[in-house]
Amino acid sequence: MTNGSERMAILGGRGMLGTDLQKAARQHGFTVGVFDLPEFDITNERHLRGAIADYDVIVNCAAYTNVDGAESNAETAYAVNAGAAERLGRLAVESDKYVLHISTDFVFDGRKDGPYDETELPNPLGVYGRTKLQGEQLLSQTGCRHSIVRVQWTYGKAGNNFVSKMIQLARGGKPLKVIDDQVGSPTATIEVAAALCDLLAADRRPEGLFHYAAAGYVNRCEQARFIFDTLKLKVDVSPCRSADYATAAERPLNSRFDCDKIQRYLDKPIRPWQEPLAEFLEQL
Repeated sequence: MTNGSERMAILGGRGMLGTDLQKAARQHGFTVGVFDLPEFDITNERHLRGAIADYDVIVNCAAYTNVDGAESNAETAYAVNAGAAERLGRLAVESDKYVLHISTDFVFDGRKDGPYDETELPNPLGVYGRTKLQGEQLLSQTGCRHSIVRVQWTYGKAGNNFVSKMIQLARGGKPLKVIDDQVGSPTATIEVAAALCDLLAADRRPEGLFHYAAAGYVNRCEQARFIFDTLKLKVDVSPCRSADYATAAERPLNSRFDCDKIQRYLDKPIRPWQEPLAEFLEQL
């Protein structure tokens, strides 16, 4: 908790994670400012300088997240994911702000046989992952006080995601083929938000790189089956391979994270992915 006088700016604060972080941060005693499109453009230095001026802690949830679209819009993806992160870092140094920057499992190629910890060398497969990695590196090089939290397979009420897509497809009543060779941890943004607030407690604020995801792993096909079973939807689901779908960008097949490092800063153990997902589905 904070002493009630600290202020948090959430860049990209109306997205899926930002929306849940707003609520969690207020519950932890922060005064919260929300900055997002259309009135706030993170690539605009004047906007950025104005957004962080009156805040103690800056959380950057803003990102260009269209994985396939990034392949043909590399300049925009770089401007948002990398260039803006560097600019944020420089401004944070000038005014001595602490920055928490959100990144992604897409910085890895997914070819490792086992979970990725923070010491693993990244090797992104496409423009999205490459620009997110560049954002991490450029922010770090500014020397600002910061932490970077990589997340994966997120879902929440305020955005489109795998869970909402599966439910929408199920309503069509047709048999579904779902990929079974991509493995990771479905992670609720409400859980990410709580973890970020733990990191941002006034007596913590560690610097460095962290991985956060729900505990346990599952493939996408089994995740879909869990969703349908929980909602008692009768859907004919069969497995397929990533290679069966033609996409502009390749996805990492292994997104498993080792989250031991961040767990040391959290007030509660990270929960198995099934529990938050079941709660999320029950609230729909």
